[in-house]
Amino acid sequence: MTNFVLIYSGGTIPESEEDQQAVMAAWGAWYGAMGDAIVDGGNPFSQSKSVNSDGSVSDGPVSNPPATGYTVISADSLDDAVAKVKNHPHTKHGGQVSVYETFTM
Repeated sequence: MTNFVLIYSGGTIPESEEDQQAVMAAWGAWYGAMGDAIVDGGNPFSQSKSVNSDGSVSDGPVSNPPATGYTVISADSLDDAVAKVKNHPHTKHGGQVSVYETFTM
């Protein structure tokens, strides 16, 4: 098994509390279905700064749309990791999930 980092970007937060609770329930169901494949449940991101190769620092992220959070999962392959993410709740609200394979150095 290999670890994969899921980077969330974009997406919207529903305005009503009822819709927000439904989104949180969908996330909980996804985490529950993933079971032992969850290595690190992750967290949302807040403020960011970018450091460039010349050492200069700017407010905000490097990418647009910015990354909004992460989760680390284990899977047999990149294709397996992507299959586990196909019905991710973040994608149901305009968000994207990038799947990155990690390796041990």
